[in-house]
Amino acid sequence: MLPLSLLRAAQYMPMLVELKNGETYNGHLQACDGWMNICLRDVICTSRDGDKFWRMPECYIRGTNIKYLRIPDEVIELVKEEQTSNSSGGGRGRGGGFRGGRGGTRGRGGRGGLTGRPGLGSSGGGGDRGGGRGGRGGGGRGGKFPRAN
Repeated sequence: MLPLSLLRAAQYMPMLVELKNGETYNGHLQACDGWMNICLRDVICTSRDGDKFWRMPECYIRGTNIKYLRIPDEVIELVKEEQTSNSSGGGRGRGGGFRGGRGGTRGRGGRGGLTGRPGLGSSGGGGDRGGGRGGRGGGGRGGKFPRAN
């Protein structure tokens, strides 16, 4: 679970941000970006010593200054559920699924040896995964040039 995915899921929720200089900011997350720069609303800033407080309608914090973020536990559970539902999406991620991902043998020849299927030796094809990027053994041309047997 990446910190940025947690931060994006925590949008509009209350959080505590501690900076490297010791100041803390309590507020509701309004926006964040890829560099972890964040914008908070209804902010209460506490000094490093904890003796001074400031109330601000909103504030922008640069991501490189952030030391610590405290977000509600429900956000962590929400992201975990989201990731498990996304990972069980049929196995069609990068390089997986039915159409053969990157690499693999491209139709005929192969490298010799066993291919994992009985009866096929050194002339084995690419197995049943197809080759390269073109799907079932076609290579990269989308079936324009049929595979020679």
